[in-house]
Amino acid sequence: MGRPTANPLFVALDTTDVGEATALAANLHDDVGGVKLGLEFFARHGHKGVREVFRAGGLPLFLDLKFHDIPNTVAGAVRAVMPLAPALLNVHAAGGQAMMAAARDSAQTEAARLGVAPPRLLAVTVPTSLDAEDLAATGVAGPVSDQVRRLAALAHAAGLDGVVCSALEAPLLRADLGPDFLLVTPGVRPTWASADDQKRVATPREALEAGADVLVIGRPITGASDPHRAARRILDDLIAERNLA
Repeated sequence: MGRPTANPLFVALDTTDVGEATALAANLHDDVGGVKLGLEFFARHGHKGVREVFRAGGLPLFLDLKFHDIPNTVAGAVRAVMPLAPALLNVHAAGGQAMMAAARDSAQTEAARLGVAPPRLLAVTVPTSLDAEDLAATGVAGPVSDQVRRLAALAHAAGLDGVVCSALEAPLLRADLGPDFLLVTPGVRPTWASADDQKRVATPREALEAGADVLVIGRPITGASDPHRAARRILDDLIAERNLA
């Protein structure tokens, strides 16, 4: 499948302020391959807010809502957001294979009914804010990578397009699941940026070299005094290293 866009950078607009999100989307239009809007923004502004951001930037949308419930409820939630025509949409792999398959079927059926392209449906494996100690506290023993591989294999079996994973696990998943399985990597931090609340992090260059297709980067861009310049700094480094132009 490859990347949703030639530019692998998706900027995470982790704000509940519509004005801020639309301004960033417009400002970064030429610098990133897409935008990510999450649960906080969607809970406050819903479809209307998402459409405003899309109109401002016209960029592919990663709707990061991480659905996790019984299969029928998740299928209904996926159906409800299909009018927004997201390029990427995610659910939690921990919801199980039946839930993920229901989400896939719902996305494909409703997208066809609406005449829009279905999203690349992703499963969240282990959030990059968690480490082995955090998993152990929830009853999951062993290395983080083992749990990520189990959940990614389940997502693959359910017919999903890819997973959200740390760059640290990307090489294992690429080897396990092949070149066409989409790997979307958050927790990406340039060497000059703070890790913030992320525990399993990598630089943009390291993430691509590990096999990631899409890099989700938020605060190093959106929190910069000049977001446009920060995004270009990241992209120029990748272009110089990997000839992404």
